[in-house]
This record gives sequence, structure tokens and C-alpha cells, in this order.
Amino acid sequence: MNYNALIAYVQEAYGVSPEYLWADYPEAFILRRPDNRKWFGVVMDVDRVKLGLPGSGKVFLLDVKTGPILGGPFLGQPGIVRAWHMNKSHWLGILLDGSAPEQTIRELLDLSYTMTAGRTGPAAETGGKRPDKQR
Repeated sequence: MNYNALIAYVQEAYGVSPEYLWADYPEAFILRRPDNRKWFGVVMDVDRVKLGLPGSGKVFLLDVKTGPILGGPFLGQPGIVRAWHMNKSHWLGILLDGSAPEQTIRELLDLSYTMTAGRTGPAAETGGKRPDKQR
């Protein structure tokens, strides 16, 4: 999946359009959930050397939220690297250069979208406090 294919996919799958927040980086954007405004993806172009990749020049990178337990097994797979700019324990980077399988990208986007959903249940209704601990 490349940069343009990613944009088309998230618009179709999640009804989300990229948000371009940085004037100095016109191709960088975030993907934000419409219901709670949390980021579930960040796309930027990063120097290959900063990512520990061979070669020169830049590559588009998609950072997605995975959490340390769920994201760990993906590290080392083709096209998957540590996140850039985001918390490396909770986010993974996906190269948008065709090296990561499209199915893997979709699965990780789905995971990130799910992980950034708002809380549900008693903790959400009480602001994170247990109902029996309310004053």
C-alpha cells in the first residue's frame, strides 16, 4: 500500500479524511477518529537512515497504535519498524513503500482504530473511578 492508496482506504473503511496539521510538512497528516478525536494514525516522510534502513532519501511511514503486547510480534516483519515521533512502546511504524503486506496494514489500522475508541462500561461512566469508590 502506498500513500495515495492509504488515503483512499481510510476514507472508505472508516469515513475519515486526512488532517494536514503542519504547514512545514505538507504531505504529513494524521488520521483521527470522528467520535472522540483521538489519533489512530500518523503519516510522515522520514529519512531512511533515521529508521535504520539501508539507502538514502525519505520513505513514507504510517504510525499506528498497537500497545506493547499486541505490537511486539509484528516487529521484524517486512515493512514494520519502530514508530517515529510517537511512543515506541505503544505505536508501530509501517513503511508505505510496498514492503509491508496490504493485509497486515489493514489489520494494524483496524487494531489502532479499535484501541483508540472511547472507553465503555462502568469506568467510562464514572470518569475512570469504580462506582463503589464514588464520593
